Amino acid sequence: MRHLTPPDIRPPFGRYSYGVEVPPGWRMLLCSGQLAISPEDQIPEGVEAQTELCFRNVEAVLKSAGMGLGDMVRINAYVTAREHMKGYMAARDRFTGSPPPASTLMIVTGFTRPEFLVEVEVLAAAPPLAGA
Repeated sequence: MRHLTPPDIRPPFGRYSYGVEVPPGWRMLLCSGQLAISPEDQIPEGVEAQTELCFRNVEAVLKSAGMGLGDMVRINAYVTAREHMKGYMAARDRFTGSPPPASTLMIVTGFTRPEFLVEVEVLAAAPPLAGA
């Protein structure tokens, strides 16, 4: 993959790439938005803890496809308030490698349950599986 952050435009506001080019023939995985809910239906308090669980859930989806967090090409994330941005970004940065994937963060009015503060969806890409 080739990460693109052109030098002739303003650098990103956070730790992300402006674009990621995926080579021809690679496998693509589109991961639905993940909320911070455990298999036991527990929802952590605070946006940073919720973001960690969102990325753990994303990691499980990636693993089921034979991929890992390093295969993330793009992150789309949604938080319910501007003050959640800092906690979200702190947790997100613990789950992204270098160079980081492309990323968008939006503020939304809410999710299906009021206790959810963040939702994370990703696009991932990886080389073809051996023997495929």
